[in-house]
Amino acid sequence: MEIFDLEAKNYDQWYDSKLGKFVDQVETELAFKLFKPYPGMKVLDAGCGTGNFSLKLAEMGCQVIGIDISEEMLKIAQTKIKPGLDLEFRLMDTYDLDFADQEFDGVLSMAAFEFIYQPQKAYDEMYRVLKPQGNLVIGTINLESKWGEFYLSDEIRENSVYKYADFKTLAALKSLNQKEVVGSGQCLFIPPTAKEDEISLELEKELSEKEKGGFICVKWQKEA
Repeated sequence: MEIFDLEAKNYDQWYDSKLGKFVDQVETELAFKLFKPYPGMKVLDAGCGTGNFSLKLAEMGCQVIGIDISEEMLKIAQTKIKPGLDLEFRLMDTYDLDFADQEFDGVLSMAAFEFIYQPQKAYDEMYRVLKPQGNLVIGTINLESKWGEFYLSDEIRENSVYKYADFKTLAALKSLNQKEVVGSGQCLFIPPTAKEDEISLELEKELSEKEKGGFICVKWQKEA
C-alpha cells in the first residue's frame, strides 16, 4: 500500500527515541510472554513492517516468514537478515495468505491490526494456517486508552498514517474467537505525552494500577 511505502524510510527512527525504545521493550515483553516462542518454532509474522518482531523471533531460533503489503517496508526488512537466521520476507496480504492450512506452529501480528478494516477476515486466514494447538497472538493499540485518544486526535490523524487507522478494544479482539481465547494482557500505561525523564518501568508499574494500557494483546490456542 502506497501510504506505508511512504512511511517506510523513516519508520525505524521511532525506535531510536527513548519513548520508542521503551514502547518496544514493554510490547515485546508482553507479546512473547503470551506467545512463548521456542527454537525451531515455525512462525508467521503477519504485517511484519520493517521486520522488528520477525528478527527478534529468528534470533530466538524460530523459523520465521514475515509478510506485509508494503514493498518498501519489506525492502528495509530484507536488509536486517543476518547469516544463520531462518528468516524470509514475502509481499502478501493478510486477507489472502498464500500458505497451506495448518502450516505454522504459531502466528503473530504486532501493531498491524490498527490498519485492518476486516478483522474477522484477517483473523480467519491466520487461524486457517495455524496448526492445531498452535498459538495465535494479536497485539494492537487500545482504542480505550490515552494512546488511542492521542492517535485519534485531529492533529495526529491529519499528519500521520493514523488517519487510516481503525483501532480496536480488548473486547473486540476477543470477540474474533471468544471460545479459544486463552490469555490476554495490557502494557504501555505510560502516556504518549510523557517527558523523557518520566519514562521508566517504575512509572509503568504504578500507572498499571489505575490506567488502561495503550497496547493490548490477545492469545488464542487452536483446538486439537
